[in-house]
Amino acid sequence: MNTPRLSLVTLSLLAAFLLLAIGCQDQTDKAELEKFRAAAAMQEQNKAIAREIFAAIDGGKFDRLEQLLSDDFALKAPGMAQPWKKADLFPAIKSHYTSFPDWTHAIEEVVAEGHNIAVKLNQYGTHRAQYEGIAATGKKVTDPAMHLMTIVKGKVKDWWALEDNLGFMQQLGMELKPSKSKK
Repeated sequence: MNTPRLSLVTLSLLAAFLLLAIGCQDQTDKAELEKFRAAAAMQEQNKAIAREIFAAIDGGKFDRLEQLLSDDFALKAPGMAQPWKKADLFPAIKSHYTSFPDWTHAIEEVVAEGHNIAVKLNQYGTHRAQYEGIAATGKKVTDPAMHLMTIVKGKVKDWWALEDNLGFMQQLGMELKPSKSKK
């Protein structure tokens, strides 16, 4: 007679343990899901900021661009001796748009991984004024590029610009020739 009562108690304890385990697992799953959702939301926000950077540049909205860059902002590119700070960036953009007033960034893809953003794009414009010693040619140029950004707390901290500078200059009529060797 004690055996059924013992089985009922054992079964009740086992059921309570299973319900507790399932409840705890559910809380762990919910916490993981919330963590994943927060990371995904941050990545989407950072992708939107990257798009906004190029829209601000194309629209000449330097006040907005200033707001999207961190105080310790640095832009790096192959061939640059030193990274550009904010103060270096704005005159360079203005100078470029003087030479190519219709310059536009056409974003093809934006990929996010945590704070890191990759932007694949093409840049287009017409050479209307002198550019780095090259007189206006009236040529329409295309410059494919990959820009990598680190966005922290809603602001771009680091920016790597990888662009086809050689192809860009060749479209403007520049030629690449081997240097003459000295014998």
